[in-house]
Amino acid sequence: MNISESASHSESVREFILLGFPCSREIQVILFMFFSIVYLLTLIGNGAIICAVCWDQHLHTPMYILLGNFAFLEIWYVNSTVPNTLINFLSESKAISFTGCFLQLYFFFSMGSTECFFLSAMSFDRYFAICRPLNYATIMTGRRCFNLVIACWVCGFLWYLVPVILISQLPFCGPNAIDHFVCDSGPLLTLSCVPAPMSKLTSYTLSALIILLSFLFILISYALVLLAVLRLPSASSRQKAFSTCGSHLAVVLLCYGTIMVMHVSPGSSHSTLLPKIMTLFYAMVTPLINPLIYSLRNKDMKKALWKVLEKFKISFKVFDSRRRRNVG
Repeated sequence: MNISESASHSESVREFILLGFPCSREIQVILFMFFSIVYLLTLIGNGAIICAVCWDQHLHTPMYILLGNFAFLEIWYVNSTVPNTLINFLSESKAISFTGCFLQLYFFFSMGSTECFFLSAMSFDRYFAICRPLNYATIMTGRRCFNLVIACWVCGFLWYLVPVILISQLPFCGPNAIDHFVCDSGPLLTLSCVPAPMSKLTSYTLSALIILLSFLFILISYALVLLAVLRLPSASSRQKAFSTCGSHLAVVLLCYGTIMVMHVSPGSSHSTLLPKIMTLFYAMVTPLINPLIYSLRNKDMKKALWKVLEKFKISFKVFDSRRRRNVG
């Protein structure tokens, strides 16, 4: 079948089937309940960080503004895949529309690219805060921080736009079953009726570039930070600097460790289960763990989170008292 014939039959594919995790109905229900709990905890944890940064004046600094945006990003990151995954656990068809599949592909990879840019920006901020403390206030001004945040969002959402457009223009004439729980570029390229070397090369190159370049930038930044911290005269100052940077570095290693396995070496012989597990880890587990890392290792954040909790308690008491008066 030539290209023109394949293109004429591409209209037959109106939807894709996300096979997900093939198992018994009972296991599907258990996975649905487990993932639902993880999803809710992720929303609550990252939402609490956003509230803390917004409501506590002491956290209106570049480091926490970047952290608040990162938490906001994590919420939308899980929303790009998890709700549809939860629906598929209980669905018989496990279908996703053609448009819905490519929208998920775009937002999933755009959020991932934006995450790389934000982690780079956070390491950039920590470098100037520790290595150039006297100039930090003049370098990381409110306006510059705002521009940095906007640049992360814009660059992240533009980075993977071309590969998504190229893949969406390919002819898909069947089969339409994707052996994954998300619409990923690799399985979609496999389902194309014609070879797509340019789309594959563009997708792989841009994925590898954003991962490797941002990871290298972060490693260099933290290497310089480490040297500066070791030169600090006070042990308490060194401990505080290590505590702050340690949280960032833990998130970086957690995030990049799984992503590199998946996207920097796509030619390696993975089983069909390993890509699902890796994707599941950085799509659901890391957004859940990240707020725990930042809150448990940061005294200012813990104080702000307690304030948020107190506000919710007061609001609930006011609401409950009004409800009782209305009922009475």
